[in-house]
Amino acid sequence: MPVIKAKSKGLNPTTTIVLSFLLVILVGTLLLAMPFSSKSGQFTNPVTTLFTSTSATCVTGLVIEDTGTYWNIFGQIVIILMIQIGGLGLVTLTSFISFAVGRKLELRSIQVASESINSTGFSDVKNVVKSIIKVSAVFELSGAILLMGAFVPRYGLYGIYISFFISISAFCNGGFDIIGAVENPFVSLMPFYDDPIVMIVVPALIIAGGIGFVVWHDIWNYRQSKKLVLQSKIVITTTAGLIIVGTLLFLICEWGNPATLKDMSLIEKIGNSFFQSVTCRTAGFNSIDIEHMNPITKLVSIMLMFIGVAPGSTGGGIKITTFMIVVMTIVSVIKNKPDTIIMGRKIEKDAVYKSLAIIVLAGMVV
Repeated sequence: MPVIKAKSKGLNPTTTIVLSFLLVILVGTLLLAMPFSSKSGQFTNPVTTLFTSTSATCVTGLVIEDTGTYWNIFGQIVIILMIQIGGLGLVTLTSFISFAVGRKLELRSIQVASESINSTGFSDVKNVVKSIIKVSAVFELSGAILLMGAFVPRYGLYGIYISFFISISAFCNGGFDIIGAVENPFVSLMPFYDDPIVMIVVPALIIAGGIGFVVWHDIWNYRQSKKLVLQSKIVITTTAGLIIVGTLLFLICEWGNPATLKDMSLIEKIGNSFFQSVTCRTAGFNSIDIEHMNPITKLVSIMLMFIGVAPGSTGGGIKITTFMIVVMTIVSVIKNKPDTIIMGRKIEKDAVYKSLAIIVLAGMVV
């Protein structure tokens, strides 16, 4: 009997995900352009709103207008919603809603969801999607409550709103803030360089969002499985390594810089170096004046930004796993070994070729 192959109809998962981001960007562009989004009550230049919408949805943290001083509450809510959607993914959110109301997804929808969350199979898509929403809600709510300890005493009830905004922005590696509304425009988190709550909670949220939901799902199931998959091991160890190395490099390079760390106490120097090591890999907040950092420190920042965070996370970059595969491939070549080995596991050639292609393409784009 001949084998009958069903032709796939519609868009492939990758195209669907890209189009979903474009849809969010366009809707955000239109909403931010309207007079009811700005504090001035006037229309905003479409180029500015397109840039802001893209930056928020792609969680880059770059802004043309200060978020706290230019946009009103409605505009700020539009921005934070785009950050939330961009961090978790529109496909993930719509899939969760479908699961929540008891609707079964078609095979193509499951394929798209699986691609969106970087899942290796279809059987666990539902559980992983639900875990993503739960993990996000727990971290963002906990982060907001903790940040209130820093913002409410200083800004009153408005500090509650700031706490939720920054908590979501930090977990989604967005880098947007609204501190400019009560401090100087474009000040980011520099007024809190000596506040232990902000200096610990914000980086913790960035790391939590940056290691990826698949890793969190793997950690959650560790009680039953008693083991972690290779991706989780690579992500956890490499994240820790990059944070430590980045902290040391920031500390050494900026130690005597009067515009950044020089006048801080030892604890403050370590804390701010740690903060910058974490945030520059994808989030976009800053606790020191980036403009006046030494050139070598800016180069360190560029390298960390290029690497980024984990696949299936809320952040960007070429991804930690891509970086480690290429690094270990180089090590294997130096040792004259035929295969790339990471933590005793052989990496398939396809993964090596894909990682090399990603780095080359990313480098060409930069």
